[in-house]
Amino acid sequence: METSSPASPRSLFVFSILYGGMVCMAGVLGVKQVALGPLAVEAGIFGFLLLVVLSSAVAELHGQKTATLLVRFGFVPLFTSAALIQLVLALPHDPGMYPPAIDAFPIVVGQSVRMMLAGFISYGISQTLNVFIFSKLKGQEGKGHLVWFRGMVASVVSQVVDTVLFITISFYGERPILGLMEGQMLTKVVLSIVLVPFLITGFVALGRWLDGNTAAA
Repeated sequence: METSSPASPRSLFVFSILYGGMVCMAGVLGVKQVALGPLAVEAGIFGFLLLVVLSSAVAELHGQKTATLLVRFGFVPLFTSAALIQLVLALPHDPGMYPPAIDAFPIVVGQSVRMMLAGFISYGISQTLNVFIFSKLKGQEGKGHLVWFRGMVASVVSQVVDTVLFITISFYGERPILGLMEGQMLTKVVLSIVLVPFLITGFVALGRWLDGNTAAA
């Protein structure tokens, strides 16, 4: 008698797809520096904040182990996209290509090996730390109280660590890094406090709704 394996929760399926996309997009968005009033930050922070929120939501809905596994699987699209970018940069461009795009493309998607390594390391450590802190703040009872607060605290700490690692590995010995760190940290902390509580609450509610529909199907 053939038995079918249980289907994955719908929320985990949806959030995993979105997570993989954001892993790739965050680096591309980071090419642009945006001004948010007196604050300035790389636009990639919006993608990274979504990664933080998604991994925290998965930890809330499906446990720390599953969320940590999601972070590790995030290296698959990260490494694949990096390899494809290097391949495309190495290939000759079409002579009929739009001339301004010929010079702009390497600037937009190209990164030094040092910055790529910094991105890999800072991503893995900061996202794993985010899941760890978020889950530990839940307490031994495992009750899902104060999701917005736990998400905010985990985001603040992990984003500070992400900034220290990425800037240190990328620029230490080449340029002053303390001033660069301060500005990035301040902006990331402010955005984590302002945006993450609403986002994590919304994504957890969405996940529960998706899984409720799965159970009813």
